[in-house]
Amino acid sequence: MRRRINPYLMPSWLRTIRRLVGQLIIPFTIFQAIRTLIFPTTLDVFLLIFFLLIAIAYYLDIF
Repeated sequence: MRRRINPYLMPSWLRTIRRLVGQLIIPFTIFQAIRTLIFPTTLDVFLLIFFLLIAIAYYLDIF
């Protein structure tokens, strides 16, 4: 079983980045999904998958 990450043991700059990612990942993912529906290019699809993976990892507390 993997040990949970204790955010208080992280440096303050890393906690700040982690909070910022948590606040911005959903709006970026929604924007990218709309953009992918309108202009479906390979880069847009890969970027949408990347944002989805980051959102899932953040909300499952993997990173």
